[in-house]
Amino acid sequence: MEFKDQWIAFIRDLQDQICTALEKSDGVARFQEDLWERPEGGGGRTRVIANGDVFEKGGVNTSVVFGEVTDLMRTQLKINGHSWFACGLSLVIHPKSPLVPTVHCNYRMFELYNEKGAVIDRWFGGGTDLTPYYIFNEDAYHFHGTYKTACDQFNEAFYPKFKEECDRYFVNKHRNNECRGIGGIFYDYQRPSEDQPLEFWFKFAKTCGEAFIKAYIPIVERRKKLDYSPEQKYWQEIRRGRYVEFNLVHDRGTIFGLKTNGRIESILMSLPPTVRFDYNYQPAPGSPEARLTEICLHPVDWLAIEEQERIEWARKSNTC
Repeated sequence: MEFKDQWIAFIRDLQDQICTALEKSDGVARFQEDLWERPEGGGGRTRVIANGDVFEKGGVNTSVVFGEVTDLMRTQLKINGHSWFACGLSLVIHPKSPLVPTVHCNYRMFELYNEKGAVIDRWFGGGTDLTPYYIFNEDAYHFHGTYKTACDQFNEAFYPKFKEECDRYFVNKHRNNECRGIGGIFYDYQRPSEDQPLEFWFKFAKTCGEAFIKAYIPIVERRKKLDYSPEQKYWQEIRRGRYVEFNLVHDRGTIFGLKTNGRIESILMSLPPTVRFDYNYQPAPGSPEARLTEICLHPVDWLAIEEQERIEWARKSNTC
């Protein structure tokens, strides 16, 4: 089996695993599947969940697309070659409860070919990040800890490096560099090398992709049955506005899809079902909402905070 086919099989299997886990957590809603074709080459499998007990709207999409490199791709995406191939999974889940965080996940591979069809470039990208509306420290510790464990299996330098990439990427620069959420990991343009060959990056993507269920579902289970107020729902919709702004202004995946004549319904699947853009909305000082806003002003080393809490807890325990 060609490597390209192995990658496609992995991406489609990951879609199945994640959809099954999300359906089980929701308990009511089921994914609806929409198969589509791209006129220039390839197609995809869009799966959408909506109006569930837990998930208000979400999508887990896979695509296998290819075509010739256009002048637009050369000038705006800086891609040079004769033809290209891309395959990946992309998901965004928007929960009903403001106490359950929104989550995004994406793992992909891109290949570039010359006129004879030979691969002249290949790179991998991906990551998973969390966007809460209310901060629960234990959720942040769990999420980041899960991805550190996944990264450490391959290289202990990966987690801090890819966390920093994530913190730097998911930022609304037009909002005074406000972070979209609490981050996670993000990597892009990772090319195979002698030290880290093709199989290395394949296994890394597989490990990180499969870590999604371990990282996200336990958080959902902890928060999904908690009561929340209309005011908290209102705040969720205010913060969803920031999510929309990032995806339409800065997100590379959205831009790539639009520049390559991607399927609009699948590209814009990431947008939440309800959102507010109140003029100059400011949360009350000292409120949980204000705390989220303050945290999103700069990246946070959540695992360092967790370790400090453990040290402090041990110190107090020894003192008693």
